[in-house]
Amino acid sequence: MAIPVPPLSEASAATLVALYRQRALSPVEVMRATLDAAREKNPALNAFQLIDETRALEAAEESLDRWTRGQPRSALDGVPIPIKDLVDVRGWPTRHGSLTTAGDAVASQDAPCVARLREAGALIFAKTATPEFGWKGLTDSPLAGATRNPWDPALSPGGSSGGAAACVAAGITALAHGNDGGGSIRIPASYCGLFGIKPTFGRVPDYPRLGAYDTLACEGPLTRSVHDAAVFLNTVARPDHRDWYAAPYDGRDYLYGLDAGVESVRIGLSATLGGVAPAPFIAEAVRAAGRSFESLGADVEEVDDVFSALRPRFERYWLGGLFQRVASVDAARRDDLDPDLLRVAATGEDVTLAEFSAGVTARGELAAQLSEWHRHYDLLLCPTMPTDPPPVGTRYHTPTFDRWRHATPYTVAFNLTGQPAASIACGFSPAGMPIGLQIVGDRFQEALVLRAARAFEQDHPVTCAPLKRGTT
Repeated sequence: MAIPVPPLSEASAATLVALYRQRALSPVEVMRATLDAAREKNPALNAFQLIDETRALEAAEESLDRWTRGQPRSALDGVPIPIKDLVDVRGWPTRHGSLTTAGDAVASQDAPCVARLREAGALIFAKTATPEFGWKGLTDSPLAGATRNPWDPALSPGGSSGGAAACVAAGITALAHGNDGGGSIRIPASYCGLFGIKPTFGRVPDYPRLGAYDTLACEGPLTRSVHDAAVFLNTVARPDHRDWYAAPYDGRDYLYGLDAGVESVRIGLSATLGGVAPAPFIAEAVRAAGRSFESLGADVEEVDDVFSALRPRFERYWLGGLFQRVASVDAARRDDLDPDLLRVAATGEDVTLAEFSAGVTARGELAAQLSEWHRHYDLLLCPTMPTDPPPVGTRYHTPTFDRWRHATPYTVAFNLTGQPAASIACGFSPAGMPIGLQIVGDRFQEALVLRAARAFEQDHPVTCAPLKRGTT
């Protein structure tokens, strides 16, 4: 049966590929439409750091040739995918959102996830905006300025994969690459009404790994469907000799069993997680999601705090690593850094080796605690974010938007433990903004996280990317 051609702003990657297969659409048409959409919508959003139209169209022509010959490389062949500008793309500069990086110094090789996407025939056409060095859960930088949320341009899309999320939520692309060292995929997924997943640490090889947070960050997708995220992980969770942290490749197909449902899956639901105080409407949306999982056959139990507050154990650990990142910048260029980054990092200058080591020890203790918790529950449900997104221009790690109370209280724990965690839209706030539900699994249980998200998605479809307030 022929698939009708939907508006490209609503098409999933799976739909695009199905249309290529039946010759109802071509990668060149989609790439041209994507570039047109970027030109139209980006001035209001500021989602991109770089767009390379020439290379994009050349890659699209090559993809069209493969489809014409009946020899596509993968289920992402001909699908446009932008890359977050913390990751190397061969022939492009990696600016990290910073004036202190060189615009004329281009990467000599693709990062592992980019290499796998390129090998799969995906159309790598742009780099998306990020805060400087990905340091915060908002997206603005001295280099690129502020990125805006397609649901309401007065608000932030979150960060640090805010450019990627804005691109997908605005309907420019079906999916985008992001990475996550404290919530940087899940925060913007929540604020922009998308699906985003941070896999288990090491599941997706990474290179180069930079700084004190090497063992926190993971590469992953922001998408409008769980299916597309599974295809993305199938593509990028493949071996790369450059990453010695990478987990052994297990050949898993994340589409296998995706629609198996959640019958008898044991779920613990916590609205507060580690002493967090969410807005009442967010706690209720998450509890309603728990009731939905019960109706789908899962065994859901509401639990109290799963662990104690993170800040006392990890504040100095975070600040010490942040200071080291700033200290790696040439002293003559530090005045070009984000003033708030300088302000916060300065408080980490006196972090001792003993304090930093205590944070490393605390990570092991937290991971063991959650591993024990997962002996009783297969999945954890909690909010992704405690409030609606803040206005563009909000200063980070201040009483107005504190890292530990407002930005990462639900997300960073699972970077510290290396567990897979996803955010999926579960409703809307009184202000009409999306609310994210976080689904967390034990280590190497991405397939179960995806399966649960897919079951919820089918039971609770949420319309994303309305561009409802002046960004059309």
